[in-house]
Amino acid sequence: MLNTTAHAEPATEAEMPGAALALMKSAFTAEPYPAIDVRRDRLDRLERALRDYSEMLIEAMSADFSYRSPHESRIYDITASLGAVRFARRNLKRWMKPRRVGMPLHLLPASGRIFPQPLGVVGIIAPWNFPVFMVVPPMATAFAAGNRVMVKPSELSPRTSDVLARMIGERFSPGEAMVINGGEDVARAFSELPFDHLLFTGSTAVGRKVALAAAKNLTPVTLELGGKSPVIVTQSADLDVAARRIAWGKAASAGQICVAPDYALVPRAFIDDFAARVLSAWQEQHPAGTTSQDYSAIISERHLLRLERMIDEARRSGATVLQLQGAGEPSKRKLPPSVIVNPSCDLAVMQEEVFGPLLSLFPYDTRQEALDFVAARDRPLALYLFTQSQDDRDVWLRQSHSGGVCINDVIVHVGCDTLPFGGVGASGNGAYHGDRGFETFSHMKSVFAQRRVNGTFLASPPYGPIKRKIWRLVERIV
Repeated sequence: MLNTTAHAEPATEAEMPGAALALMKSAFTAEPYPAIDVRRDRLDRLERALRDYSEMLIEAMSADFSYRSPHESRIYDITASLGAVRFARRNLKRWMKPRRVGMPLHLLPASGRIFPQPLGVVGIIAPWNFPVFMVVPPMATAFAAGNRVMVKPSELSPRTSDVLARMIGERFSPGEAMVINGGEDVARAFSELPFDHLLFTGSTAVGRKVALAAAKNLTPVTLELGGKSPVIVTQSADLDVAARRIAWGKAASAGQICVAPDYALVPRAFIDDFAARVLSAWQEQHPAGTTSQDYSAIISERHLLRLERMIDEARRSGATVLQLQGAGEPSKRKLPPSVIVNPSCDLAVMQEEVFGPLLSLFPYDTRQEALDFVAARDRPLALYLFTQSQDDRDVWLRQSHSGGVCINDVIVHVGCDTLPFGGVGASGNGAYHGDRGFETFSHMKSVFAQRRVNGTFLASPPYGPIKRKIWRLVERIV
């Protein structure tokens, strides 16, 4: 994969990212502003590669998970990624155009533009839960912005990472794009490199380490970290619609989604009925239980045991636990989706990001009580509001903080390329997707152009009475 014709072989695996970055920086120096045809060609090759390798990627993802629904892999990782690549190609010409800006009166007749310029080499550290979707869309926007791209996939999805490395290595030169595989040592070396921008998607704990490593090089970082995304079901909500959509979002990819509903606040009078509706929705969506070909497994034995301990702890504490009928499949690491009614907030299921098919339900009596419950916790990546009330919408939009808000649905906003996607506070910083992704991976350079005849002489000494009078007039009109 790594072209070392003109470079010495790296002594260790951990040195490979540095050698690759040096190669890419040299390639970028030789072509610092790729033409639109070059960028379009890279997007075309990325789309063709993804189409050609889609079946291999789907098989690899299933093998990494022990079993992952091929329909989920196709929808979430392949189809969504193809959509992002095509969106970037459709908007490429518009994105690349310099944007004219107005001038304040006292600087006329000067003109101003914002000139999008490639940053150089963009690093992407991707997680295991969507090992294709978390690589291809940011890669597409980085290509659209004129950059070179290095990717470090997760070591927890090694088969998918190997296919990605083969796919990218076959369709792109080492100076354009490269996948660097390896364990924690490679990931650590990767995060310490002086990229021109680094995108990390993963846990908050690892995100802190990545940010510290990048800070040594003053590398700008976009962090997508997740957290505990709440659902608020209001008095006016359609309970059937809310239950079905929340159930789908919690069981999709067995809950291993950074924006999966983590817990739900439900009016006290509805909570038992709502728990039953969620369970019924799971039974409709997966009538064969966890043996369903549409239900995915947990990524590793360690994560499965962590989730099982959460359930056991909740049961021992006296919380009601309702599960999808049918035994789990330990050999395939399949865990039945579960509703946990009103667990104590000091339990692991409420102290940690769940990242699995466990949904906690809490009763509330007033809107302010629900607002206070959410505000007492870290700011989440997503907040889900089910309501038919415009007043509820306005209050929650104004008085709660989250990376994004999705009203009367869950998760699907991530696939909307016209909206920026990003966190706030503990759920991350910066945003990408679509237009915002292009700007994130570009330097939006300010360009100020002065005319031959202008008024700047008024700002230079000597400051006589006439200039002082003119500036007093300017103060009134700027």
